[in-house]
Amino acid sequence: MSYISVIGAGSWGTTLANLLAEKEFDVTLWALEEKLSGEINHSHENSIYLPGVQLSPNMTATSNIRDAVKNARYILNVVPTQFTRSIFKEAKDVVLDEAVIISASKGIEQGTLLTVSSILKEVTGHQAAVLSGPSFAKEVIKKLPTAVTLATENADTGVHLQEIFNTGHFRVYTHADVLGVELGGALKNVIAIASGISDGLGLGHNSRAALITRGLAEIVRLGKAMGANPETFSGLSGLGDLVLTCTGPLSRNYTVGVNLGKGMTLKDILSSTRSVAEGVATALSAFELSRKYGVEMPIIEQVYEVVYKDKHPAEAVRLLMNRALKSEF
Repeated sequence: MSYISVIGAGSWGTTLANLLAEKEFDVTLWALEEKLSGEINHSHENSIYLPGVQLSPNMTATSNIRDAVKNARYILNVVPTQFTRSIFKEAKDVVLDEAVIISASKGIEQGTLLTVSSILKEVTGHQAAVLSGPSFAKEVIKKLPTAVTLATENADTGVHLQEIFNTGHFRVYTHADVLGVELGGALKNVIAIASGISDGLGLGHNSRAALITRGLAEIVRLGKAMGANPETFSGLSGLGDLVLTCTGPLSRNYTVGVNLGKGMTLKDILSSTRSVAEGVATALSAFELSRKYGVEMPIIEQVYEVVYKDKHPAEAVRLLMNRALKSEF
């Protein structure tokens, strides 16, 4: 019987499954591709997303979603946001009543404008916890020091999950603001595209610092309008994740932005990788949320225009720099 089921065998899902398996939990990892699940079982490697990394033999992989979750006491979702609903619909009737669901995906669903925990609650009926923060998978798998946030509605559940995930190199803090933690993790991906565009255009460190700072201001404004605690965005799942994703070359969203700034088309950028850059889809959702809540988000708006309306990145920068003058606060 699977004690913990991790849904999604990308680099982050595989890394978290390996972390838990190394703590000697019974872990099942669900992979979409049957070939990949077979490779993980037989050679203990994920050559697609974590080539060269030897995985714990305590981990078992499967490509059958119902088998993956039917006996799980804990279910960790690491599926890209736009696919979470369809995948969990296939398995919702075999999820145990006592199962605890945790989400480590960062995005906002297009159309519904729901965060991932809200999708999971709508589909399964379970209130989901959220694991988020500045955490590149390739550094966590190497056991480099990392600190993250785990947000739950129930404090006792939070402390229990904190003990499950925490290790000597992966420090877990508890948090009560589930919405704020999710919004920080989702919206920073859009700002990271803007940061990458700036670097791709060769605009320098001043521009990147301004984008990160003003991007955080936009995230806080929307978060407050939606009912999140503004203080949350100064923490690991807010500022911490924002800085990492906007500056690190391991960031998929930053890399998408760099390539856009250098003149590549979005179609060519996305077709050159198997990894999902959540900020591309979230740019549309974030833009629609800004309209829904009447919140001014000029950087988010310009990323949306570049990604979905084919606006030239240099024109987006010109418009941002020539907006009406105002007070910072």
